[in-house]
Amino acid sequence: MVKIATTHAGSLPRTQEVVDMIFARENGEDYDAAEFDAIMTRNVSETVRKQVDAGVSIVSDGETSKISYATYVKDRYTGFSGDSPRNAPADLKMFPSFLKRIAESGGTPQYARPMCTGEVRSKGQGELQKDIANLKAAMAEHGAERGFMNAASPGVISLFLQNDFYPSREAYLAALADAMREEYETIVAAGLDLQLDCPDLALSRHMLFTDLSDEEFINVAETHVEALNHALTNVPQDRVRIHICWGNYEGPHVCDIDMAKVLPTLLRAKATYLLFETSNPRHAHEWEVFTERAGEIPEDRVLVPGVVDTTTNFVEHPNLVAQRLERFTNTFGNERVVAGSDCGFGTFAGFGAVDPEICWEKLRTMRAGADLAA
Repeated sequence: MVKIATTHAGSLPRTQEVVDMIFARENGEDYDAAEFDAIMTRNVSETVRKQVDAGVSIVSDGETSKISYATYVKDRYTGFSGDSPRNAPADLKMFPSFLKRIAESGGTPQYARPMCTGEVRSKGQGELQKDIANLKAAMAEHGAERGFMNAASPGVISLFLQNDFYPSREAYLAALADAMREEYETIVAAGLDLQLDCPDLALSRHMLFTDLSDEEFINVAETHVEALNHALTNVPQDRVRIHICWGNYEGPHVCDIDMAKVLPTLLRAKATYLLFETSNPRHAHEWEVFTERAGEIPEDRVLVPGVVDTTTNFVEHPNLVAQRLERFTNTFGNERVVAGSDCGFGTFAGFGAVDPEICWEKLRTMRAGADLAA
């Protein structure tokens, strides 16, 4: 029997002391930098311990030190200031009463999204090196053999931190690719796998490019992948994971572009591991896309379907997790399938739909379901 590995999309619930420290720094308040570092080290260790205890095979640092999976770059790169315009996804605009309910309930995270107003350049890899050191020390302490670290893709940065400096979107993407290259290479050189978060390949269709046709959007997405691949020139493909999603929020999602349309673009990315949603009701059927088009998927690709949802507090039954995995393993085999989550459990610091204790239970049931499927 070949055991099915388990992982997740990267972000995990942060403790209140972590959230307080992150927002103290975010809001320009006085804080003790040494205490900040000590809190991050301690919490990464605990986050890795909980993953190991839950049976997660490929662990992360939970993105503990980051304000969010994309906008953290404003703190580590020059060229960002002011604020970017907010734009609700098209599906929420179709249901204004639901959008109003979310806004009034505090269901949307509050954090800075500056514009790109100058040349994007790295401030150095000091913060990243701290994250790497914390994760590797925690892995050694708790016996985790394999780890990964998230990084923003050029495309997702351009989605949330919009361009007000470079002469075109393409020029902005190229600058971001050049700036991010060192971060990607540093993560892999440290012995960790690199995960690129790329909701720009799906979410941005109904968030930023609503005036385009699906075909025109695919052309845009192709330029995002080209920029990403350029940044990955010196990174081995088998060390790279890419995560695509349609937005980690509970909503109608009736404007989501179909996986069938974006799959060829996804497959062009220089990444062996493909993470995607298959648990939320709008995309749960799309396992059929992969089985029906199995011949188009290169044999060196490993599929990481989301077999637990990250927007509700239902805990999936292990049998359901097994069923979701078997839809893929029956076609691709256990070696080419890893169990994952639809998205992150702590996409933004201090904000997450799933209760932290329930998050860990979901990861435990994912391990149980993967064992059943194997």
